[in-house]
Amino acid sequence: MLCFWGAQVREGFELVKPDQVRHGNSGIQSVCPRTAVQDMSAGRSFAGFIRDGKVSVLRLRSEDYNHDGKLKQLQLKYKIIQIVCGGDGAVLLVDGGNVLIMDKSTVCKPLKGLENRQVIQIACGDHHSMALTKDGQVFVWGENSHGQLGLRKDHPGSPSAQHVQSLSGVPLAQISAGGDHSFVLSLSGVVFGWGKNSAGQLGLGDTTDRHIPTVVNSLNGKKTVSISCGGEHTATLSKGGTVFTFGSGGSGQLGHKSFRDEHHPRVVAELWGSEVSQVTCGRHHTLVSVASSKLIYSFGCGTQGQLGNGEIINKSVPYPVDLSTECNDEYTIEKLIAGENHSFVLSFKEPGNESKPIPSRGILTLDDRMIGRWLSGSEPWKIIKKDINKVFSSASSLNGSFLKTSCDQHYQTSVDHCGLDFDLVKTSFAKISKNESLISEIVKVVQQTLLPSLNPNPVGEESLRVYLLLPELIRRLKKQQRTELTEALASKILQLDPDSLKVLEKYWSRLPDGWLKGLVKLFKKASAYLIGRIAADTMNLDIQTRLPKFVQILQMVYQVCCSANRSITKSDFIINEINDLLDVLQTINDDMLNNRVMLHLTGQIQALIDQQNFSDAVLKNLISLPCIFNLEAKCSYMKNRAWKGCFPLTLRRTALLEDSFSQLRMVPQQQLQEFCLSVFYTEDMKRTDVNKRDFFHNVFEELCAPESLMFMYNDNQTMSWFPAQLSVEKEKYFLFGILCALAFNNNSVVHLPFPLALFKKLLNVKPSLKDLIEFDSVLGKSLQYILNYSEEVEEMEMIYTIVWQGIEVELDPAEPGKKVTNSNREDFVDKYVDHILNKSVEEVFEEFKRGFFKACDRCILEMFEPEELRGVLVGNEEYDWDILKQNTTYEGSFYAEHPTIISFWEVFDELTSNEKKAFLLFLTGFEKVPILGMSAVKMRVRPLFIFTQDHLPEALTCHALLELPVYQNKETLKTKLIEAINHKRGFWEE
Repeated sequence: MLCFWGAQVREGFELVKPDQVRHGNSGIQSVCPRTAVQDMSAGRSFAGFIRDGKVSVLRLRSEDYNHDGKLKQLQLKYKIIQIVCGGDGAVLLVDGGNVLIMDKSTVCKPLKGLENRQVIQIACGDHHSMALTKDGQVFVWGENSHGQLGLRKDHPGSPSAQHVQSLSGVPLAQISAGGDHSFVLSLSGVVFGWGKNSAGQLGLGDTTDRHIPTVVNSLNGKKTVSISCGGEHTATLSKGGTVFTFGSGGSGQLGHKSFRDEHHPRVVAELWGSEVSQVTCGRHHTLVSVASSKLIYSFGCGTQGQLGNGEIINKSVPYPVDLSTECNDEYTIEKLIAGENHSFVLSFKEPGNESKPIPSRGILTLDDRMIGRWLSGSEPWKIIKKDINKVFSSASSLNGSFLKTSCDQHYQTSVDHCGLDFDLVKTSFAKISKNESLISEIVKVVQQTLLPSLNPNPVGEESLRVYLLLPELIRRLKKQQRTELTEALASKILQLDPDSLKVLEKYWSRLPDGWLKGLVKLFKKASAYLIGRIAADTMNLDIQTRLPKFVQILQMVYQVCCSANRSITKSDFIINEINDLLDVLQTINDDMLNNRVMLHLTGQIQALIDQQNFSDAVLKNLISLPCIFNLEAKCSYMKNRAWKGCFPLTLRRTALLEDSFSQLRMVPQQQLQEFCLSVFYTEDMKRTDVNKRDFFHNVFEELCAPESLMFMYNDNQTMSWFPAQLSVEKEKYFLFGILCALAFNNNSVVHLPFPLALFKKLLNVKPSLKDLIEFDSVLGKSLQYILNYSEEVEEMEMIYTIVWQGIEVELDPAEPGKKVTNSNREDFVDKYVDHILNKSVEEVFEEFKRGFFKACDRCILEMFEPEELRGVLVGNEEYDWDILKQNTTYEGSFYAEHPTIISFWEVFDELTSNEKKAFLLFLTGFEKVPILGMSAVKMRVRPLFIFTQDHLPEALTCHALLELPVYQNKETLKTKLIEAINHKRGFWEE
């Protein structure tokens, strides 16, 4: 049955004879044609009807056409399943997915631009139209005066179908076109609108037109299941039956008890609790259906009876349509249609019969049923291949698959929730991967079609699901397939725009543990494979560009894991093959240094140089991505990196600071960063590494002493920090920064008694209360007590005014004297810590930082975590002397059981703790243990042959080499050793 009401038309639209038209109350008529109406539509100029796949149209009276036309059947050779009438003509959907467009003269022709596309939905506005394809793509054509095509601002419009590329990847459920605006709805209930917005019909809170699809954020989470566009207003329906309307309200078509426009979606309060099942918009009126009560409500313009309530006036609240009892009792409402000045209800008898129209179809998605068909072998391989191509070539189809529909969780899709059912994905891909033919075909489609088509600037969070699905699929592939697809996926991830990348990183942070570890393993294996090829002497220049892609993804995931405090550990990212590559470089360097003449003679030196340059270039690309380096590899890189030369400092031992500062001011930045430091003392002018280590030891002892007046110190004088008020020239902090960076560059462990906060700040990591506790335990623990205070008190008898280094400070300048309360105590503590470690020292620290990065390449520094950086510069105090003994090697006539060696170790064991530390300084130039532990100190001992019994032991600090005279007895050895470590370092005398 077709019921209709509104502006006068030819009796029964000529669908039946005049005497077969039933006239009900309030001008409502109904017809039951012999051939049932399957679908119909009414626009400004035409009403169209589909019966048995054939189309009939009737021209409606209008300003240009002052009388009704006759019902005319279009002579088409196609079976039509849907018709949508717009402002001037209509769009027809052919069974099979082709589209025809009908002009004012009712001539139909195929739409250009949709060849080989299967269309499943069509929509028509005043002067533009839309189509949704089976693979989830939106196409548009017509005018673009207000951006209603969603292409771009300067697009002139088009008579042929144009792809709305910005929506690629969004799994769509519905499209809708209004007068000059357009909407689409995703499977997860996200609403996108664009086009004319003069009355706020886009629901974006303003009246500015949009030329690209824009998310209606205020409808997020509302579980929207359908949307309908009117002339200048829009209505949406949420699961559960809530109706929102927005846009023009001049005729009451929003149903809000007013005739005002609404720029934001607003609930139609009068329908609250009615569980509306359908909503549709006409030009200036709106219809809703409540399936449970079989009632239809209307509101808006009623000047031509289109509200069906017996009144010829506008209504601003929903009012029941006066349908006959027969319509309510015998028929079920299938579809509401609201036109320019007409309203229609398409119904069928219960239980269903032939009159029921073909339901609106959705995009193709992958589900368990489809996978079951593929695996069962019940369908020809040709059909299966066709399905695979459709699903896996479309990001929209994949993104609409495996949704977590339980408890409607997919409607919660946002930057925090991706909407995927991870268990379903895992089991589905596990089934597919067992069939070699299936997986091979899928790999081909993904590689050749899907990945190249991915949009680097996707709209909406749903478009990013494919980047979560593909790693789970790829990691189940064989090695060769896996590596190729992993690289292609990495490239696409790195091409994403920054905002999309942030959302993807948020999704990574919330992945289940197994998925997150699988993601890391996928990119780690690919990285390790390529690094292994380099270490195995494969000089493939292609690797140099391929490898960083994998490692960049690993670094991104690593940072996500750190920020989200995920259980996955740092060791899960480390690639041990990096150590092999560093060993190769060291071997090459040693070969070139020790065998240069022989290599020249045999013609092998150029090959080694090429291999060295290649490996070094690869490492330089990787140092900014440090998650794959273990600490040993980082230190090895620092130790063995190639210098471009040396720059000298010529110093007086009695004026180290004065001389070094005056010369460092003049050294160019490039030399400071890329040249090794050489130190000469005017007293002897020997060029040895001993001089450099001695210089760093003494200059930092002097700089960090209280007498320097450069720093403030904690109560027990064990740790220093930058001052809030300067006592020395600001330039000294700049030069101090240069010296710290030079010590770092030259692998020197120095006296730098600062809390971890210093090293965090260098690496742009925000210091915390824990760092303040390290510096000032009394103050820090007091602040921690405030945070831990459990009693419920509103005010804590404190204010935001503090005193630090004798200066009174308002932590909240906008509210002087503000009281600390239970609700703001975290803010108070944060501001307190921030002031001490950041704001109060900002000027001084920036000078220090400027100096540091003048002498240090930022990329190299960022290889290290804050704790590692402190360890590299300061060392540690884990003195395991047994390891030193175990790792010692003997040269010349010495061996482990030599009497002098036995005596030496007996003497060493008898030394005090401080004397042993002094020996370490004597041997290595460092007071503390290197960050890699005592095992990194490889002491060598050899006899000092040219000596008298008065000679002292000597040490070559750069090689940890101890030259030990063969003394006559143990007592002499002990005396001379203690004298040496107390008064000498290396080869020079004080």
